[in-house]
Amino acid sequence: MARVSLHLRGVLLLILVTAIWGSTFAVVKTLGEGLSAPTLITWRFLIATLALLPVVWWAGRRTPAIPQAVAASPLWRDGLILGAWLIAGYGTQTIALQTTTANRAAFFTALSVVLVPLWLVFAQRRRMPLALWWGVPLAVAGLALLSWEGGTLVVGDLWALACAVTYAGFIVALERLAHRHAALGFTLAQVLAVSALALLWLFVSGAPLLPPQEAWGPLLYLGVVATALTTLLQTVGQRAVSAAEASLIYALEPVTATAFSFLLIGERVGLRGALGGLLVVVATVLSQRSGPEPHPETPAPQAE
Repeated sequence: MARVSLHLRGVLLLILVTAIWGSTFAVVKTLGEGLSAPTLITWRFLIATLALLPVVWWAGRRTPAIPQAVAASPLWRDGLILGAWLIAGYGTQTIALQTTTANRAAFFTALSVVLVPLWLVFAQRRRMPLALWWGVPLAVAGLALLSWEGGTLVVGDLWALACAVTYAGFIVALERLAHRHAALGFTLAQVLAVSALALLWLFVSGAPLLPPQEAWGPLLYLGVVATALTTLLQTVGQRAVSAAEASLIYALEPVTATAFSFLLIGERVGLRGALGGLLVVVATVLSQRSGPEPHPETPAPQAE
């Protein structure tokens, strides 16, 4: 019964994470009109770091240390690994939203759900399941319909595809590493790693350091709610939910993104776009029917 409860809690947390993510496409697209990608990401994660520090300090006084056998892997190294995947995903997505719509970016990014089981198939060097053979072409057809509605393929679509690839890597890596460390400390390590990498990117790019005054409200939402909170909830949630199950839940993201994009910035999806989006969602669901057996390279998650 305890296992069922932990699994259900993980599923509900990841659904909440997915809904919050859906709201960020419209927010990031609006912010990207006046901010460079490195400036936006730097402040998003610096704010997230400041939001997490007091929580980690308070929890550290109340939570017993994680057993040494579990915490044998250095926290800073695992945080840096996931931080590198994260900044690659956030960076490519932010750049994508500068030249493509929030709706299109959301559905293109949803390819990460199809890529997770595909990634695991190649990592295990096994035959690709029949369901995945159907899921991949359906996803491609859906993206083709989305592109057809919005005109020719734009550079932002390619950046969104790169986001899908990098985020699939993050999902797989997170399942492998999440059980090794306390959730709050591990979340802070990831956010600190992204902050450091983003600052380096900012200085190298020569972009302005400070955002305009009107950007601070959206940046606070992105930093506190859509970054600190979601990264923590995702880390906790994937302790009891496998990478394949998590990627299935994440298939809801473009649906919520479409709703928020309409409500916040008035973007609409036409008939071809709606059909293409439906094919992408069907492909993401179908891609999870690749067999219930556990993946050797991803150990069973452990709850705190």
